[in-house]
Order: sequence, then structure tokens, then C-alpha cells
Amino acid sequence: MNRIIAVANQKGGVGKTTTCVNLCGYLARQGKKVLLVDIDPQGNASSGLGLATEDLERTIYHMLLGDISAAEAIVSTNIAGLDILPANVHLSGIEVDMLGMEEREFLLKGHLAQVAARYDFVYIDCPPNLGILTLNALSAAQGVLITLQTEYYALEGLTQLMKVIQLVQQNLNPALRLEGVVLTMYDSRTALANQVTQDVRNHFQELVYESVIPRNVRLSEAPSFGKFIGDYAPESSGAQAYARLAMEVLRGA
Repeated sequence: MNRIIAVANQKGGVGKTTTCVNLCGYLARQGKKVLLVDIDPQGNASSGLGLATEDLERTIYHMLLGDISAAEAIVSTNIAGLDILPANVHLSGIEVDMLGMEEREFLLKGHLAQVAARYDFVYIDCPPNLGILTLNALSAAQGVLITLQTEYYALEGLTQLMKVIQLVQQNLNPALRLEGVVLTMYDSRTALANQVTQDVRNHFQELVYESVIPRNVRLSEAPSFGKFIGDYAPESSGAQAYARLAMEVLRGA
């Protein structure tokens, strides 16, 4: 049974794209067929996997407008088993283009329904806001994976995100559930990071993954080379953390 997971947080810089790229990479390394859906106008997941986003002529933007199908937009990556539905800056104008469209919150769901059966996992990299693109992702997904930076302000934003998830469950996607919480950018040397980690584990309990993603220079460097961390710096602490996370996901699938 394939899983469609939206990776969401309305706060930027909390590791959504880093988690999508590297978790998908390690799942593919374990022999799974994986599709990464880049629905962020920044297109960082696409460029992080080596695509020249400015040269892309077929993207998720054209798919959402109905010009092409999902199958026509999907491209292979240099990681065996991992495909991507790419995005670039054109997607930034989609909200205006969607004005007047019927059931615009379900456009992504309809397109993914045509291709999802080909994959074991579909991960959707959401933009850092709660606009129409994120609503499309939450309407299409079976679960939400929250990436949470281990800092105080991240906890403040989490309340708003949980309210949005509840509203989506009530009005758009009753089957949506919280897949889990991944703690990111963890620095064990700070008391605050340890306190936030404990607070989140106390609140979400078993929904928090055991694998914690540390602050790691190699994780920050890898996208500039268009590589996932398993190819760029497989021995780094960041790579080892994402490899463990992938195994946790597989055990729970």
C-alpha cells in the first residue's frame, strides 16, 4: 500500500526540503520506488537533486494548470528508484491562475491519483506558508510529516499548523492524519534544544521519531552540489541521521 505524505510547516528554514530530499534518497536506496513532489515555488527540492530548474519546460505548474499530465511532468533523478515532479519560480503565480477554478484545493490530488500506484512512497515538499499550494498537498495526502526545529519559536508556530490540519480534516480530507514529527537542526550542547525536544516528545509521544537530525554543515552543503547527503557525505552525522530515519519509516510502513 503506497503512502502519500505531505511534509509541512508554515515556518521556513526548519528542514522540510532537506528532509524530503534525504529521506526520499535513503528510501530509494532501500529499494523502494519513491516520488518527490516539489510544490514549493522556490524549487529547492528540484535543484537539490541536480535539476537546472530555470531550464525546466514541464513542471508541476504546467500540470496544475492542466496543460500536461503528472506522468509528463515527472522526471528521473540520479538516484535509482527516485523520481521527482519538479517545480520552479513559475509556480509562484499559481494562486492567481487558480482564481475561478472549481475545487482548486483538489487539483494535486486528482493528478497524483493517476501516478501514485507506481510508487511505494510519495512525499510532497510544501512551501513555508499555509496557502493554496499547501492546502492542495494536505488534501492529496494520507499523512502529514512535520519537521520541527528544536528552538522556541518553532513551538509557537506548531499550534497554528495543528489548527490548520484539523480544519483540513474537517472540511477537505477526513482521512488525513499526523504521520509523525521529525526534530531537526538539533544542537545537543544547548539547554534550549534539549528542553524543546523533551516538550515535543511529552506532547506527541510515540509520534516523534527517535531519529533526530543534527545541525550539520554537510547537510547545508549538499544541495549546492545537486546531491543528496548519501552521495555527498555518507559518513557525516547528518547522513547517518537520515539513514536511521528512513529505516524508522520503513519499520512503520
